[in-house]
Amino acid sequence: MSQSYEKKLETYQLIAFSAALIATLGSLYFSEIMLFIPCELCWYQRILMYPQVILLAISIVKKDYGVSVYTFVLSVIGLCTSFYHYLVQKVPFLGEHSLSCGIVPCNTQYINWLGFITIPFLALVAFIIISICSYLMMKQLKEGK
Repeated sequence: MSQSYEKKLETYQLIAFSAALIATLGSLYFSEIMLFIPCELCWYQRILMYPQVILLAISIVKKDYGVSVYTFVLSVIGLCTSFYHYLVQKVPFLGEHSLSCGIVPCNTQYINWLGFITIPFLALVAFIIISICSYLMMKQLKEGK
């Protein structure tokens, strides 16, 4: 493997790991320190995000870039879940007609920075970053350059 090829893969991997770690620590901050109770859709997003920190950390240590296939799949599913959750929060029709989410309704907005940044939006951004980095890693591996 050429040095620039390896460097690109390492960079994509590190960016994906950083996004997953920040998202995980952020969600733990909101629930454990701010005491926001996660709704059901938030739990699904956590289920899809938390393992990626472990997968990406192990892959960084082992220099195993093949993990990108798994992180890509988890991130795309998480991206769809976050996007739906964001729509439930921001589109009144969906918020009113979505399935009930247990103790905390899924249209609850604990934060609403600048009128559009909510917790599902933050998760969506993280999933997008991880998806792009994972895709670029898969593409680099396929090209082998």
